[in-house]
Amino acid sequence: MAKSETGAATTRARKLSYKRVLLKVSGEALMGGGTYGIDQSVVARIAEEIAEAKSLGAEMCVVVGGGNIFRGVSQAASGMERASADYMGMLATVMNALALQNALESIGMFTRIMSAIEMTAICEPYIRRRAIRHMEKGRIVIFAAGTGNPFFTTDTAAALRAAEMGCDALFKGTQVDGVYDDDPKRNPDAKRFDRLSHRDVIVRDLKVMDQAAIALTRENSIPIVVFSIQTRGGVVGALTGEGPHTTIVDE
Repeated sequence: MAKSETGAATTRARKLSYKRVLLKVSGEALMGGGTYGIDQSVVARIAEEIAEAKSLGAEMCVVVGGGNIFRGVSQAASGMERASADYMGMLATVMNALALQNALESIGMFTRIMSAIEMTAICEPYIRRRAIRHMEKGRIVIFAAGTGNPFFTTDTAAALRAAEMGCDALFKGTQVDGVYDDDPKRNPDAKRFDRLSHRDVIVRDLKVMDQAAIALTRENSIPIVVFSIQTRGGVVGALTGEGPHTTIVDE
């Protein structure tokens, strides 16, 4: 069967909870067991999970962080001027986007990288209507360089792009399988929430995303689905509601 931009023919028997989603992948998730850089095997696994979600009929776009290469806030604290440090962090997200694009295209997915900072030799500049058109054509759009502005995190960029793309949900892949009332890595008795409101996250000061991102998703009625990006099948599990996750949504 000929390959097309809508992906290989697959069964769509599994019911999707969301049709169009934005996946936020942190830079740290791409390190694997390392302390720095990109673990290609981890990137390949995440690409396979995105491809599986796409094969079920979901429209996918992705925002990548850059913490595995450069973290602006910590460098700024060491004396570097904050805006310059954040711009360096934005460039790191472009490197991660290229790695993810390569992994996706190696398994037959059609992708586009769109950067908030123009660098036309390697990717397209971010244009909202063009990004939407790419998704309608079945391409996976990877958003790089954050919002293009210093002092904003890639979480905020993810919330912004999710609103601009008209996404049904923002998926936040983390190191654990949802939002807990305490750090589950340090406290084995920590309890996972199945459901929270955006207000709960703000009032309880839960460290899910920064408050600007929470406010943006709340104002635009976008659910946030928090799940483990470390667990195989996590993306599809969140997409179908079958896997462990926490949903942040206002009733």
